[in-house]
Amino acid sequence: MPKTSQAAGLHRASLDKLHDLDAALELMYYGWRGMTLEADDYLAKQGLSRPHHRILYVVARRPDIAIGALIDVLGISKQALNRPLNLLLERKLLTSKRAPEQHRSKLLRLTEAGRRVEQKASDHERKVMRKAFDRVGVPGAAAWTAVMKAIADNN
Repeated sequence: MPKTSQAAGLHRASLDKLHDLDAALELMYYGWRGMTLEADDYLAKQGLSRPHHRILYVVARRPDIAIGALIDVLGISKQALNRPLNLLLERKLLTSKRAPEQHRSKLLRLTEAGRRVEQKASDHERKVMRKAFDRVGVPGAAAWTAVMKAIADNN
């Protein structure tokens, strides 16, 4: 049985609800897992994981991002970034160069291979999002977007 069909019913698992928002929390957890399932399978076949994809995703959208800025965008520590970043550099999915104005700062950029990996992993996720948005229509997609913005802005 493919992973996607195994995961399909998991959001309906009959877990005890301890609070009134537990059903929504479970949908967030299982929804995220459902969205990333195929991407994570693809990444695993490349010897990569979710943290690697998050780095590639950000760098693809901000070429020449400084490592410090990447840490801020991802909301992780320098230590948490170190291992996945080094693997991406070793595998030549990213390049690193010194910033001309600040020699202590390194700027990151995707290589062509990094671009392909990021695009393919993100394509898997976009496919799931598109299918879900098509199912719920424009009002449902707009409501979902509004809820996600409110959650994302909760800092």
